[in-house]
Amino acid sequence: MEYLYEKLTAYGNSDYYAFHMPGHKRNMELMRARLPYNIDITEIDGFDDLHHAEGLLKELQENAARVFHAEETHYLVNGSTVGLLSAVMGCTERGGRILMARNCHKSVYNAVYINELRPVYIYPEFSEETDLNGEIHVDQVKKLLEEYEDVQAVVIVSPTYEGVVSDIEAIAEIVHEYKIPLIVDEAHGAHFGFHSYFPQNANIQGADVVIHSLHKTLPSLTQTALLHINGRYADRERIRNYLHMLQSSSPSYILMASIDECVRAMDERREEIMDTYVERLQHTRERLKQLKNIKLIEAEHYDWSKIVLSVKNLKNTDGEVLNGKRFQEMLRSYHLEMEMASGSYVIAMTGPGDTQEGMDRLVQAVMEIDKNILCEELSGNDEDHTIKNISYEMIPLEQAYSSFEAGRMEGESVKWNEASGRISLEYVYLYPPGIPMIVPGERITSTIVQKMVKYKEMGFSIEGLSQENCLLVAGNPE
Repeated sequence: MEYLYEKLTAYGNSDYYAFHMPGHKRNMELMRARLPYNIDITEIDGFDDLHHAEGLLKELQENAARVFHAEETHYLVNGSTVGLLSAVMGCTERGGRILMARNCHKSVYNAVYINELRPVYIYPEFSEETDLNGEIHVDQVKKLLEEYEDVQAVVIVSPTYEGVVSDIEAIAEIVHEYKIPLIVDEAHGAHFGFHSYFPQNANIQGADVVIHSLHKTLPSLTQTALLHINGRYADRERIRNYLHMLQSSSPSYILMASIDECVRAMDERREEIMDTYVERLQHTRERLKQLKNIKLIEAEHYDWSKIVLSVKNLKNTDGEVLNGKRFQEMLRSYHLEMEMASGSYVIAMTGPGDTQEGMDRLVQAVMEIDKNILCEELSGNDEDHTIKNISYEMIPLEQAYSSFEAGRMEGESVKWNEASGRISLEYVYLYPPGIPMIVPGERITSTIVQKMVKYKEMGFSIEGLSQENCLLVAGNPE
């Protein structure tokens, strides 16, 4: 089989002269940066066109479908974002109703806005013990589908950023009873199905559309992803059309070669790569379970690749109350950069590229920190003791207007302490994970205000706001 990287390399080493884009003309001496200019090309003869794939790229996408157990697969060079936008808009009619997990990525909300959809939210269960948003239960889905008979598609996230996995097979079965598609944002689960230590991927479990971010957990360049389509309920033609509209008309051949090499590695060297990775990961998790104060937390149904370390109810020996942000800073002093910090925990993302040295450094650093902190019941005098106020718990808010309606309303910026009771006209989210805590059209409550203020005080970056420390709300208080 012909592979894209090998063909690009051969072309870059040939004497073909480029009277075509890009402007660097593969001149490695022109630029001082060591970037792969020599394999960066445009759609020229023999290299196919992603937007009208008939040759090489068609074969490679078919090969990716085989490796990931899908019926149809598309390369994404604009990340999972373009896949989620295309999936949601391709599976719904303008103004229709969609059933979606409240902890979906912001790109799903953007699709809802663009298509003027009316969302019904499924709220994940929340664990007071771990501060993790849990799985989406099939009973929740069934109840809401019975209540809202005009739902056109269902969207859930599995695994979540923290690694919580839902029962895709059972949910797909219920959704298909209503003859509508199940879209699974499996961006964080691209590694699923390649080793028995991890769950099977959603393609095998009956999902109609599945999005994988290859770059998150597999060896691929940032911004690379896959969109898979299965079954008969997703409108394949409309999804393809949206992909053509929303993806760059000049897709990077370097990114596509990265996708190709990732798929190739998972096909040809799966056992070699994944066995080594899983062995290191299992050993690391066992060592971290020996911590005395810091806790390695997980859910009942879980993606073991996520290492979530909690400092809930912990203090430094000098009396400082710990939180996820402070813990992240402590680990950074060991030159360890975590994926993200929440109110009470940090997430260490692992993947096949992790080395034994890297895993050892994480364990040693956490164990050293663990020796210098205390586990105790925090008193009422401890200002930060109410962990619930700084968790990622999805707080139900009244949907006074759709996000599209809210986007057309006149508003005013008010300080956070004046926002309670008002209708938000903008998204409010922390990135990562990019899950909106507030959606345009929702009524602000004092609880969500306190949560946002607390996040700001802790040093988290609140995004989506048009003006710092203020929220854009509907002009007339209700």
